[in-house]
Amino acid sequence: MPGNPVTLTDPQMMRALAHPARMAIWGHLAVNGPSTATACADVAGLSPSACSYHLRALARYGIVEEDPESAVDGRQRPWRVRIVSFNIENDSGNPAADLAGRFLEEAIRADAEQARARYLNRRSEYPADWQEAAGWTQDGAFVTPAELNELKAKLREVMDQYRRLDPATRSAGALPVRMGFDMYPFFGPEETQ
Repeated sequence: MPGNPVTLTDPQMMRALAHPARMAIWGHLAVNGPSTATACADVAGLSPSACSYHLRALARYGIVEEDPESAVDGRQRPWRVRIVSFNIENDSGNPAADLAGRFLEEAIRADAEQARARYLNRRSEYPADWQEAAGWTQDGAFVTPAELNELKAKLREVMDQYRRLDPATRSAGALPVRMGFDMYPFFGPEETQ
């Protein structure tokens, strides 16, 4: 069921998702719901057959799956996401997983920055209420590792309430918004000694 936070630990799965075309396909399915390879191809800038290849690669790792119930006819092959929300385990003790996790984090950051730049370049075109609601917040906290884990869990709980992938559960006028939280030390590792 989509809407889960899943902790990614498989290096091959993380590398599969880090591909720019696959990230575009995954994002399209997460936001717009089930789609065919042809519809995803437009979003990813690929041919439908190349998109089918990338969908199968994502399916191999359980990121997406075929959704025959959404098919308009027997010839259509729609796909849907299985994993929408995820965490990447840091310092897992598996060097391959740690490297793949860093690679995926950087790919996600780059994709998010592109989306943010697109918004900022067109911000004045949005209605005033969306301009006021969207934005960026910088903050800091003094916490222990246990408190930081507690904070992350609370933020996930809040985000879970608003994910609403099923259109029937959305408020009137709801549109997709990208959310991400970075939590990293302001201090050096030597200060933990």
